[in-house]
Amino acid sequence: MQRDTKLEISLLIMRLTFAAFIMVWAVDKVIDPAHAQKVFTTYYFTDLPAQTSVVLGVLQIAIILAFAAGFLRFWTYGAMLIMHAVSTLSTFDKLVSPWEAGPRGLLFWAAVPTLGAILALFLLRDRDNLLSIDAARSRK
Repeated sequence: MQRDTKLEISLLIMRLTFAAFIMVWAVDKVIDPAHAQKVFTTYYFTDLPAQTSVVLGVLQIAIILAFAAGFLRFWTYGAMLIMHAVSTLSTFDKLVSPWEAGPRGLLFWAAVPTLGAILALFLLRDRDNLLSIDAARSRK
């Protein structure tokens, strides 16, 4: 198969910027569990113990790093897609009526094209070959 360098560069940019986008939230669970607890109470309607927040954050960081490295692409890209889909859907009321939440309500819409991007990346994961552990292993 002929290499499509522009596509591969585009997918790498999507992978790394999405990893950075999600990493902020994972690190927040570790360094500020109280904030994560507020987020869970508000959007997931459940109490999250501080220790659980830290454990979830560490697990997410491991998945994000594997994803950023292009490792176990089906599983890590799928996990990232699911994580972001759940996060986006948990704010459904803000998406339906963004103006009711005040000026900040519009910011929730940033998650929608981001969800589209991770879905596209999941569908094109076999073409995401630059700086990818899986792609390097398959060339051997």
